[in-house]
Amino acid sequence: MYSYYVYILKCSDGSYYTGITNNLDKRINEHIFGKNKDCYTYNRRPTEVKFYETFNDVLQAIYFEKKIKKWTRAKKEALISGDFDMLQILAECRNAIHITSILINKHFDCAQCDK
Repeated sequence: MYSYYVYILKCSDGSYYTGITNNLDKRINEHIFGKNKDCYTYNRRPTEVKFYETFNDVLQAIYFEKKIKKWTRAKKEALISGDFDMLQILAECRNAIHITSILINKHFDCAQCDK
């Protein structure tokens, strides 16, 4: 049985790259050494592994990778830092003014309901 890995790299330009593989060491080395000129990371080397998660089910890994790729930078950084409270807040809040208030005041006040 294979293990599958969803990983996030930080590129030299500060951007994040999210990928999936069944051989993490090999794939990271391919990014570091620029094996594929068409890869997003090729002109953004060096890269640094910031996060990875292991899966036994390839479909779960694919689902998680696609989900992360749609996330904002702030959500990716919350995941990377292990700040699951902030990740939850960011998942619930999509209003730019509201999220600015959250980041400044460090609390969550739901304006849409009486929770």
